Amino acid sequence: MSSPTRVPSRALVLFSGGQDSSVCLAWALDRYDHVETVGFDYGQRHAVELAQRSVVRDQIVRAFPQWAGRLGEDHMLDLTGFGAVGDTAMTADRAFEITEKGLPNTFVPGRNLVFLTYAAALADRRKARFLVGGMCETDFSGYPDCRRDSLDALQTALNMGMAQDFVIETPLMWLTKAETWGLAKRLGGEPLVELILEHSHTCYRGERGERHAWGYGCGTCPACELRARGWDQWVEAGRETLAP
Repeated sequence: MSSPTRVPSRALVLFSGGQDSSVCLAWALDRYDHVETVGFDYGQRHAVELAQRSVVRDQIVRAFPQWAGRLGEDHMLDLTGFGAVGDTAMTADRAFEITEKGLPNTFVPGRNLVFLTYAAALADRRKARFLVGGMCETDFSGYPDCRRDSLDALQTALNMGMAQDFVIETPLMWLTKAETWGLAKRLGGEPLVELILEHSHTCYRGERGERHAWGYGCGTCPACELRARGWDQWVEAGRETLAP
C-alpha cells in the first residue's frame, strides 16, 4: 500500500527589509518547503527599507545554500493611497511623539490588518497557507494591531471570508528584542546575525550613514531605540541563543 503524497508546505512572509522581518524570513526558510515574500509601499518616509529587501534576499541566498532552493518569488504591493489616509509620522516628516490616544504617532491605523488582508489575497493565489509576520507585543511601541488577540480575530475573519485555512504565524510575538537576536543566531549562527546587522533596515528616519553596534540608523527614533536596547541586552547576556 503506497503512502499518501506529502503536500509541500508553502508560506508567504510579510517582508519589510527590517530586522524583525529578516529574522522571520530565516525562520520560515528553516521551516517551510517553499517561501515567498511580499512587501508594501505605503509611502513610508524610511523607503530605504524597500531597497534593502532585495539585498537581504540576495545575501541569504549566497550565505545559506540550504535555504536558497526554498526561497521563491518576491512581490511588491502599492499601498501608497492607504498610507496617505493614515497621515502619521511614518509617512510625513514630523517629530515622533505620543498622541492624545496614548499611542505613538508612528502608529498607522490598521496597517497590519491591511497588510495581512492583502497578503491573504495573494497567498490564496499562490497556494500558500502560512502567513508569517514580525508582529510582537513584548518589546514594541504599543501598536494595537501587533497584539496576538487582534491577529487571531483577523485570522478567523480571513478564513471565514475567503473559505480558507490560513495560519498567521508570529514567531517573534512573545520574544524580547534580545531574544530575537538569539533566535537569529540559533537559525543561522553569526553569519545571519552579521547579515541582519549589515543589510537590514529598521530606522524610521531612513538613515544608513553610520553603522552602530546594532546596525544602521539615526539612533534616536523609536525603532532605533528598541533595536539598540535589545542588542545591548543580548550582548550583556553573552550573545546566547536565548530564544527556544
